[in-house]
Order: sequence, then C-alpha cells, then structure tokens
Amino acid sequence: MKLSQFKFKLPEERIAQHPSKYRDEARLMVLHRKTGEIEHKIFKDVLDYFDDKDVFIFNDTKVFPARLYGNKEKTGARIEVFLLRELNEEFRLWDVLVDPARKIRIGNKLYFGPDNSMVAEVIDNTTSRGRTLRFLYDGPHDEFKKALYALGETPLPHSIIHRPVEPEDAERFQSIFAKNEGAVTAPTANLHFSRELMKRMEIKGIDFAFVTLHAGLSSFRDIDVEDLTKHKMDSEQMLVNAEACKVVNRGKDRGAKICAVGTTVMRVIESAVGTDGHLKEFEGWTNKFIFPPYQFSVADAMISNFHMPLSTLLMITAAFGGYDEVMNAYHVAVKEEYNFGTYGDALLVID
Repeated sequence: MKLSQFKFKLPEERIAQHPSKYRDEARLMVLHRKTGEIEHKIFKDVLDYFDDKDVFIFNDTKVFPARLYGNKEKTGARIEVFLLRELNEEFRLWDVLVDPARKIRIGNKLYFGPDNSMVAEVIDNTTSRGRTLRFLYDGPHDEFKKALYALGETPLPHSIIHRPVEPEDAERFQSIFAKNEGAVTAPTANLHFSRELMKRMEIKGIDFAFVTLHAGLSSFRDIDVEDLTKHKMDSEQMLVNAEACKVVNRGKDRGAKICAVGTTVMRVIESAVGTDGHLKEFEGWTNKFIFPPYQFSVADAMISNFHMPLSTLLMITAAFGGYDEVMNAYHVAVKEEYNFGTYGDALLVID
C-alpha cells in the first residue's frame, strides 16, 4: 500500500485538547469488520462485547516526565530537551532530542532548574536532532533520576496537543495500571480504562494479560516515503513474561476472544508470536511495522484511539480491521464529530 492511501481530511477542532471528564465515558465506535456495520456507544459499553474467559492484553508501560527546558551556556538560549532513553547508568548518559538542534554542538553545556543545579554536556551527535548528553551529577543514581524527573514535565505530543501542560495531565496521560517506567508517550487506548470498569470486567470473568512496550516517538514521526515497504520504525524496548503467555495462550486454546488494547500491544504480540500462533516469552527490542495487508496471529479484537492521517497507528488499525472498513469508519467519525488523537475517542474492531 501507499502512504497517500491513508490521507483524510481532519478538521483541527476534532483533535482533542483535553481528556474526557471520566476515563470510561469517552465515545466508542464499534466496527464489525466482517460486515462493516458501525455502532455508536460510550466506552464503558465495551463490556457488552466480551464474555467470561475472554482475554484483554494491556501495555503496562509507565510514562516518565521526559520533556525538560534548559539554557545553553554563555548565550542562555532556551533549549527543549526530550529524554528518550538512558544509555548508561554509571556515566549518566542519555539519548535525547534537542530543539532548536542547530544551536547545540558537541562540547556545549546545558543548565537545568531555577538555580542551574543540573548540568549536562553534549558528547555526541546521533541524528540531525538527536544528541547524547552526559549529566554531571555526583550523587547516587536513584537520587539523580529523582532530581532529573523533578525538572521534567508530562511529555504531551506537540504535534497533537497545542496547549501548555496542566496539573491533571500527570495523571490522565498515564494508564491506571502503568508500572514499568520507560515510555515517552502514553499508549492511548489504555487511558480509557477506569478502576470501576476494570472491576466490572473482573466480575464478568474477563482475564487480563500485561505486556510492556516502552512507547517512543516513532509513531509520531512523519513517514517520508510513498512506498510503505521502505519505511523503517525506530526500535522500542519490549517485554512479554511467562504469566502473560500463560493467560493469552490458555484463552486461545479454549477459543476465547483475545483483545489487543492499542497498537503498541498489537506490535508486541505480533513480534513475540510463535509459528503455532501462541505467544512466546520475549525480552528485547522490536521495530515491527504493520500495514495492510497483514495476517494477524494472536488477537481477534482490537481497541484503538482515532489516529492522525498518514500515521503508522492508523495503518496498523487498517491492517487489522480491513482498509476499506477502517477508512470508512474514520470518515464516519469525522462526520459524527468524534475526537481524535491522544485524548480522543476510541474504536473497537471486532468480528
């Protein structure tokens, strides 16, 4: 398929700037992929489509406060630093993006905090925007991380949310089951699950499995090739443990529905599936890029937010739900004024 096939007109006012008042009361569109039938619901109604012993797979990654603002030595120029991942604990080395990148060169020092107490030195250029920083901090590593994160803010994606960070974002840009720290953006489908809804699912007998994919910025990067086979995703760290395999494979063996909550989960389970269709334990990295046509092996239902035009997230959804069916659902969503993006409404794709 071609990049241009995933273009559609999205009015700016349809990009949600704030989350719904309650997590489980965003709107939910239900797309029956075999027939193309569409239903309009509230997210908590998702429970009506699943039964005892069905399985939901969630991503339990935890977003950390990855966006910092510092000042360049001598000039005092304000520099945005986006922490991507820690490269070396002992030497306090971090892979980061800087903006504006043209002002930052190897050897420059950056100062953070109201009293300039945190200092970092640029030691490497990795891409046009990427740099490696060495933080000059003498204390224990735990103390350093605490001090660093205290300077950061919730990393709402600039490309989607055009407003300052607010206090509620620290909680709402995080799922209620977030546990394993490492993501720089939230797996958005997970944000719709409230404690009350999870309890109701539990009472109904639905099983939960948790996998981890530390979501990076790859999903928000522009694709610059028309031929999708030539696009390369950034690698992201993932983990599938024995317990998750046990829950998912038991569900598959008894013919239960397996629901992937979000595109990150779909990429994880398709990266860790064996030739027999069972989930395998895995710890490492994935750069799996899914777009139509694609034969899925594990899930037979999927929950996703409504994503941006030309995005890899839309492509995964279209691969699962059928290109024509999903693109039609998106056109209906625009017409019916659904909210799109990180804090937007949800889509359930099911048979």
